[in-house]
Amino acid sequence: MKIHVAHQQKLQDEIARVKREKNIVLLAHYYQQPEIQDLADYVGDSLGLSQQAADVKAETIVFAGVHFMAQVAKILNPKSKVLLPDLEAGCSLAESCQPADFSRFLEAHPGHRVITYINCSAEIKALSDIICTSSNAEKIVRSVPKDVPIIFAPDKNLGRYLIRKTGRDMILWDGSCVVHEAFSIDKLLKLHEQFPDAKIVAHPESEAHLLHVAHYVGSTTGMINYVKKTDNEKFIVATEAGILHAMQREVPGKSLIPAPSHENNTCACSECGYMKMNTLPKLLSCMVHETPVIEVEESLRLRALLPIQRMLDISKN
Repeated sequence: MKIHVAHQQKLQDEIARVKREKNIVLLAHYYQQPEIQDLADYVGDSLGLSQQAADVKAETIVFAGVHFMAQVAKILNPKSKVLLPDLEAGCSLAESCQPADFSRFLEAHPGHRVITYINCSAEIKALSDIICTSSNAEKIVRSVPKDVPIIFAPDKNLGRYLIRKTGRDMILWDGSCVVHEAFSIDKLLKLHEQFPDAKIVAHPESEAHLLHVAHYVGSTTGMINYVKKTDNEKFIVATEAGILHAMQREVPGKSLIPAPSHENNTCACSECGYMKMNTLPKLLSCMVHETPVIEVEESLRLRALLPIQRMLDISKN
């Protein structure tokens, strides 16, 4: 629902005031609405947000993202109160991997190192040996000795991409992100015919045929850096449309074109309905009333912390 400009500014001013008075740290993912990104103390991808969450000293963290991201913040920073504007802000990829099913999958494939993409629940993280993000997934996979077999979950598209990049033969969980599988390769190729000088950049959660035509494949941060450093003036961007706000701010003189989805929607791009559940009114209510609160039971938190900490340690090197 669109908010009138004057009302939006009033909400933003009030959020900024409450955030300041309560000394709240607001973390936001690149896929959030622009008006939320503009209020955040830090905007980033999953790796950057995890690193920030671990270092926050404030009593309260408000996480403008989805549920698993707020869980990670609580796992890394148990002393802070962690709030999520809408508890229903979930993740199709995380929902594709349920703990009971994953436990049976691991029992059927003993002796494997379990690398799990951060887009999963705390329970799945607790069943894993190490967590990764799209920013560090290749580095994490290469850190495993070649004679050690690997299970990679839950994103099969990212897993297949990593198999091609590293040459590792991994067993993949059959999960995927509905947002990144929504791109139409036919529409993308037609769009590139219109703009033949445009570079195609894509997220590795996308399907293989789309990654095959991309000039650059990488995380949200990786794509932003590529667009900044590449001399090209025009880019077709195949990831959740929220990234365009932060990307355009970094390259104001360049042309950014959202990759088309299968749907005939007004923006012709792919958006995450879960990410967009966080709104300015919900954000203000969350800060004022300090709810909903994200809780992770301590024994689960400690089991999930270990594979996340391994990821962060490897990412430092």
